[in-house]
Amino acid sequence: MTESSALSTVPPRTRDGVLRFYFGPMDCGKSTLALQMNYNHGRQGRRGLVLTKHDRSGGPKVTSRIGLDSEAIEVVDDLDLVDLVRRHEPVDYVICDEACFYTVDQIEQLADLADHHGVDVYAFGLASDFRSQMFPAAQRLFELADEISRLQVEVLCWCGRPGLLNARVVGDRMVRTGEQVVIGDTDAALIRYRVLCRRHHRAGDLGEG
Repeated sequence: MTESSALSTVPPRTRDGVLRFYFGPMDCGKSTLALQMNYNHGRQGRRGLVLTKHDRSGGPKVTSRIGLDSEAIEVVDDLDLVDLVRRHEPVDYVICDEACFYTVDQIEQLADLADHHGVDVYAFGLASDFRSQMFPAAQRLFELADEISRLQVEVLCWCGRPGLLNARVVGDRMVRTGEQVVIGDTDAALIRYRVLCRRHHRAGDLGEG
């Protein structure tokens, strides 16, 4: 191995594309990993696009709670992702943050990019909503992805058990009804989210008084 080989340019289109899905609850580092992966691939000379939908910043950016961020393309429901990549060719990889909020058709398009265009697709998102029911896009990713990985950065429930599920909190009360997608964060806003273990999510116990 030569001294410069670690930074050598990766030859494009040397294999078929891969579709990978990385999932976990809020606060487990999905966006951080997405940004790190984009940096690593770009450092190797690969050409990529960064996509997001409903980022916590409210803008076309991928932001991490530890302070990292990157400009991104906002995915709207009628955006054709295959056409998007064609308009930006050449593209070696696509980073898809918040992929759980994409449409099911757009997940099919991500599979097309991997299968027919040799593009590596790295999708990041939640698996389930505040009711512990799967997002349709996440379900389709589970069905189609070549590789599925639960992120190993441990998020803890208030009781100390591993946090697996996201609870929607309105005021000081956990709710189980409402629109599937309501954008919020884990701060003290009127509508916010708490990561709970399975036991306390099912019990509706926020551990607050």
